Amino acid sequence: MIGILALQGDVVEHANKLAERGIPYKYIRYPEHLEGIKGLILPGGESTTLTKLIRLAGLVEPLKKLIKTGLPVWGTCAGVILLSKGGILECIDVNIERNAYGAQLDSFVKNGSFLEKQIPMVFIRAPRITRVNDSCEILSELDGHIVSVRSGNILLSTFHPELTDNPVFIDYFLSMVNREK
Repeated sequence: MIGILALQGDVVEHANKLAERGIPYKYIRYPEHLEGIKGLILPGGESTTLTKLIRLAGLVEPLKKLIKTGLPVWGTCAGVILLSKGGILECIDVNIERNAYGAQLDSFVKNGSFLEKQIPMVFIRAPRITRVNDSCEILSELDGHIVSVRSGNILLSTFHPELTDNPVFIDYFLSMVNREK
């Protein structure tokens, strides 16, 4: 069972990708919804709004506890901001620059390399990862900028794999979850 933080953002797009693979999921809106999940997706959206809603829902400490005890978690776009240094969850030592690629109208799709495969990368008001610590494995870069990183159970993508038909990145996250079973 994969949990999808369902307070705001592209929740349905992640749910659809899991449903296409027959992976059970549930929406996470309150701490009691976290029970029984084997992985967690923090979707893209509006990070300031997500931060307020996470706090209001009482999810800050329960999420931190689960992630710090090894729950596989994948943050996309705004989810990267939540998990990075200075974010409300601050579970991974990376620095980011918010809205580094411009406004919503500056959104773009570009192919980039991930695990030696070319995949489409959708950027929508995306953050840029500006620094990673030694425990981070850089999984992909685009035009000289870090766009996906893994550190232990934490996976970050500043782009949106859930908005494409390419399953490579999503399957990578699911393999992390399966290893933790």
